[in-house]
Amino acid sequence: MEESLEYMQELFQMREVDIREYSPLALAYIGDAVYDLVIRSLVLNEGNRQVQKMHKQTSSIVQASAQARVVTAINDLLSEEEHAVYKRGRNAKSMSPAKNQSVSDYHKATGFEALVGYLYLKKEWKRMLELIKAGLAALESDET
Repeated sequence: MEESLEYMQELFQMREVDIREYSPLALAYIGDAVYDLVIRSLVLNEGNRQVQKMHKQTSSIVQASAQARVVTAINDLLSEEEHAVYKRGRNAKSMSPAKNQSVSDYHKATGFEALVGYLYLKKEWKRMLELIKAGLAALESDET
């Protein structure tokens, strides 16, 4: 993954940016896409089936209420730095929540996405994926 992203940066002549320059909502913007890609990859890996079914499963995992449960489950695993990034994202002034999502879940989800974006941009992919895996395991145990 690291080589692919470095190749992308080189190919598109992307400049190195200090991630502290990004707002929490900018971190959440990229974190949302990264988290979605991880979840889509996991869903696709379960086997070929109708795209509508894959989309429905993905949506149930990436919606704000599920992300709020994920971040609640991993809260004790976060370092001080990671928790600070999460809180900055959670407390950021953002648009109104998506349909059928509580304001609280929406803010927690924004914080989680900011954390994912932060770890992604810091190239701490192993840590990012470990946290996502721990959160997904908690979601699964909630469902059983």
